[in-house]
Amino acid sequence: MIARRLVTLTVLALAMSAPAWGAPPAAAASDERVAQPEWLRQRLEWFQDQRFGLFVHWGIYSQWGCIESWPLVPADTWARPDDLACWVERGKDIERFQRDYVALNRTFRPRHFAPDRWARLAKRAGMRYVVFTTKHHDGFSMFDTRQTDFRVTHPDCPYSRSEQPDIVRAVFDAFRKRGFGIGAYFSKSDWHCPWYWDKDRPIRDRNPNYDTLAEPERWATFVKFVHGQVEELVSNYGPIDILWLDGGQVRPPKQDVRMDALVAMARRHQPRLIVVDRTVGGPHENYRTPEQKVPEKPLPYVWESCLTMGTQWSWKPDDQYKSPCELIHLLVDVVSKGGNLLLNVGPDADGRFAEPAVARLEAIGDWMDVCSEAIHGTRPIAPYKEGRVCLTRKKDGTVCAIILATEGETAPPAEVTLSAPRPKKGATVRMLGSAAPVAWTAGPDGTTFALPASARRDPPCRHAWVLRFEPAGG
Repeated sequence: MIARRLVTLTVLALAMSAPAWGAPPAAAASDERVAQPEWLRQRLEWFQDQRFGLFVHWGIYSQWGCIESWPLVPADTWARPDDLACWVERGKDIERFQRDYVALNRTFRPRHFAPDRWARLAKRAGMRYVVFTTKHHDGFSMFDTRQTDFRVTHPDCPYSRSEQPDIVRAVFDAFRKRGFGIGAYFSKSDWHCPWYWDKDRPIRDRNPNYDTLAEPERWATFVKFVHGQVEELVSNYGPIDILWLDGGQVRPPKQDVRMDALVAMARRHQPRLIVVDRTVGGPHENYRTPEQKVPEKPLPYVWESCLTMGTQWSWKPDDQYKSPCELIHLLVDVVSKGGNLLLNVGPDADGRFAEPAVARLEAIGDWMDVCSEAIHGTRPIAPYKEGRVCLTRKKDGTVCAIILATEGETAPPAEVTLSAPRPKKGATVRMLGSAAPVAWTAGPDGTTFALPASARRDPPCRHAWVLRFEPAGG
């Protein structure tokens, strides 16, 4: 993922982020539709039912608490380099920084890596799927690949001598045991691979440092490398639901990794695999992934906002985390517009989530214990949001009106008015978590709901409250 302080994201007409590497906006970022087979439509229905997932960025970079991978690229050196302590410690010398960074595999020894604890926390928060960084752009593989020595299971890495050195296997097994959908993040670009960045030539930007069209044999070797790693992931690690491909600059004509063949191979091993060739467009970007933002309105395709709980994707000492209220409101906002929220937490060098992150996952879980039916398995319903009320629709047609707390508000308001949709005549309106019925009256300007006094005295949850009713005409 691209750190927010390194790039400026452009808002498109549909509030979709442009490719962060400066390529022309993908066709997929428009309203252009790609024909999908029935089995894939069904799989995307399953994906939309999940609504809330955990993103985990973890790798050798976590030892420094620095931004993942991007410091390796000279063209992406910092506008404010003094912000990066590990850069300053190396005299702002890019060559020294690169040399020390790629040696981090020799000190990676997470002493408290316990993926079952991650899975328990995610389950507690009401998350339904996980996407884990099997390999970021820096090329360090968190799985037992045979394509490179730059991996967690190689003897050069101290963690290779642990009881279970294959981190990807441990993560996928732990989450799968708790019923999670499994997503494998994989970077198509690889800045450690000599067939992507030739070590004997200067490195300037995130692209190959040679002309791939003039040296097709070198590029073909890289393509074989990519296919080999992906095949290992889809054939050796049990059922995988999502192949989440990053590095969108890797696309034809100059960086053609033969996506048709790659996806066909992956689906021979995983026939129901959803593929996300993000920002590239076309038939292999099965859903879209606006980054670090929530679109202003519903989008006409399947999508997922990927957002950080803190300020960067990987762990950072003393990071500033969004509040529980802000995170719950983000989840509601995304889901009411028809999207999924993929919320990122970066573990530290020892494999632990920071205590503020743990506290926020637990707070979200407290809210989801009461209100999850307004999230899981829902779809958007117009007008999506009115004032501070967001709307979702369950598959049986029931409407959930989610009232967002204002700043400092600890109890539901005395009443709220909604212009549409209206409850069915004679319908009983309930507040989730409260046994008391909600009185309502229909008027020319909409429906006014009088929230129960008991629920105001003793709110069933914090940060947002849900009214549930059968709509007129439903």
